[in-house]
Amino acid sequence: MASLLALVSRRPTLSHVKHIRPVSPTAADGLVAQVYEQVEREFGMLAPPLILHSPVPEMLAAGWTVLRETLLVERGTTRAVRELVASAVSQANACPYCVDIHSSTLSGLVGGHPDAAAVAADRVDEITDPHLRALARWGRASGLSGQLAPAPFHAGQAPELIGTAVTFHYINRMVNIFLPDTPLPPGVSGGGRRALLKLAARVMGGIARRSNSTGQSLGLLPPAALPSDMAWAAGMPDIAAAWSRAAEAYDACGRAYVPERVRLLLLTRLNARGAEGPGLSNRVWLETAVQGLPLADQPVGRLVMLTAFAAYQVTPRVIEEFRRDRPGDDALVAVTGWAAMTTARRIGARLAEDLAVGLHKEAVVTEDVA
Repeated sequence: MASLLALVSRRPTLSHVKHIRPVSPTAADGLVAQVYEQVEREFGMLAPPLILHSPVPEMLAAGWTVLRETLLVERGTTRAVRELVASAVSQANACPYCVDIHSSTLSGLVGGHPDAAAVAADRVDEITDPHLRALARWGRASGLSGQLAPAPFHAGQAPELIGTAVTFHYINRMVNIFLPDTPLPPGVSGGGRRALLKLAARVMGGIARRSNSTGQSLGLLPPAALPSDMAWAAGMPDIAAAWSRAAEAYDACGRAYVPERVRLLLLTRLNARGAEGPGLSNRVWLETAVQGLPLADQPVGRLVMLTAFAAYQVTPRVIEEFRRDRPGDDALVAVTGWAAMTTARRIGARLAEDLAVGLHKEAVVTEDVA
């Protein structure tokens, strides 16, 4: 049974999504209905970053599974610590929608502590707890290029903390394409915005305090082997199982929807040392990136490359050109989802490599913020 909050939030939640028409809860069946039921029960509402995946049921299930098992379930780190990582990564990816949600959740969990406000405002140096400040710097510096910050946690916490970072490097890219800049109503600013974020902190903080059992989402997708680039997840079986299932689902979508030459183009770029995005102006960078593709594949290539390196620069024109030969919502979600997850996986492998060679300090994340 959906909660009152879940029921009253359904209509505005659906209206947040751009470019596609997500599956309505009243029309959902099969795998989509199973995921919706779990999301409403455990997340409190049908979160737009999840329902935007509904045109591709396996991708919806995969996205929910990794989000649930890495963020919602208590294991070795607290939910507050993981929300801090989610907020810091979202700042790095210029995803204000996710910053609003996860900094509000963090604030609700820690009772409005000033450190939560510093995270929300991207003022990492103002975080008073040194371990949390180091963790925020690590999340803020994670990405495709640049100098990583030292990771202030030990290898045993990698499945949760690298897992959270990878989850949000993925989600941020999808949100920047399919959702508005904020979950708040249009036109709200100043005192009204602060009041709504304060209310959101109370609601989301209360939901985040609920206890969730491990592994409850794993039955949504069949078992699969853990890929070598996700070895960081191996230390916690349920997280490893979630990521192995999700990886297979995303790879299958890539094979079905993304031309092989486009897949190879992205993988080659991601594996290059110091892979860089287009900066503020993407035209020359983008056309140079796709010029070796057949003309028929160049619209897909543009969408894939921007999703990976600068998702906030995916414009309606890029999507319109893609849709000329691939009009279905399933194709748009599958192609962007594959590109976003492939990129997030490369980032996770890089974070794990640096942790393995001893880039991190010996400090362990403290749990006194919960």
